Amino acid sequence: MTNKEWFRQAKFGLMVHFGLYSLLAGEYKGRRMGKTIAEWAQSYFQIPIKEYEKLMQAFNPVFFDADEWCDLAVSAGMQYIVVTTKHHEGFALFDSKVDDYNVMHTPFKRDIIKELSVACRKKGLKFGIYYSQELDWHEEHGGGYSETEETSQGKPWTNFWDFPDTKKDFEICFRKKTIPQVTELLTNYGDIDLIWFDTPQDITKEQSIELYNLVKKYQPNCLINSRIGNGMGDYGSSNDNETDAEGNGMLYEVPATLNDTWGYKAYDQNWKSAETVLKIKNELNARGINYLLNVGPDPLGRIPAPSVDLLREVGKRRK
Repeated sequence: MTNKEWFRQAKFGLMVHFGLYSLLAGEYKGRRMGKTIAEWAQSYFQIPIKEYEKLMQAFNPVFFDADEWCDLAVSAGMQYIVVTTKHHEGFALFDSKVDDYNVMHTPFKRDIIKELSVACRKKGLKFGIYYSQELDWHEEHGGGYSETEETSQGKPWTNFWDFPDTKKDFEICFRKKTIPQVTELLTNYGDIDLIWFDTPQDITKEQSIELYNLVKKYQPNCLINSRIGNGMGDYGSSNDNETDAEGNGMLYEVPATLNDTWGYKAYDQNWKSAETVLKIKNELNARGINYLLNVGPDPLGRIPAPSVDLLREVGKRRK
């Protein structure tokens, strides 16, 4: 079966947003984020890098179990997993030699991406990785600086609070971190079935092409989503929660949340029902579109109980 064939037949996948932001759970120094998604906490609160880095010493998800995460996906009838290796905060969940800002320099000291890659293969799931190729609030020259106040909805896309006077140049971050870290992911974790890029803004056409070719050089069968930017990619990613999307016959996927956030937010209890999830899934699948449904584990690495119960119920109703 070709890479495009498995993707077209998969129909249903699990996305996982996990990182230092999970520790904040949508709140910082007594302030809540309201409806803003939890993984944008550093930007929303404009937390200085030196302050945010302290979360590394508290990152110890002792209940993380890659097999349990994969078993949940299997029980729901999902065929693939996409996990955040590095989100916009810049912190990596894998053993990176490029940048010490990663999980191996926390009390946990375990490569979460390695463990998930092994578990996925053991459970018969396709293994996908998310990597924020442009936005990186830990980097002086992280992208997103062309985003306007109006379109960003009040969330800064680039770190101007630490670097107010920098004339930003994403090419510096692209060479220093993006290309080297993506190379690590492509060469150290076995077969990567899918790579999920995000939020292209200042990335140039030439950079998107270079990144696309890099993936194909090391992982020729790896599918690349359209958020690599500049019209590149092997399949289309809709806007978040765009459940009325039309795939128009192309390979297409809708990423969506179970509540109103991607990363863990302790007070967001606006959960969809199993009935609603199945209705959305069936409608999307009927249009030839995959449904990539997200969970946000808590600081200890546990997928929230309402998410677990809901996905298990989805699995039961599908049988």
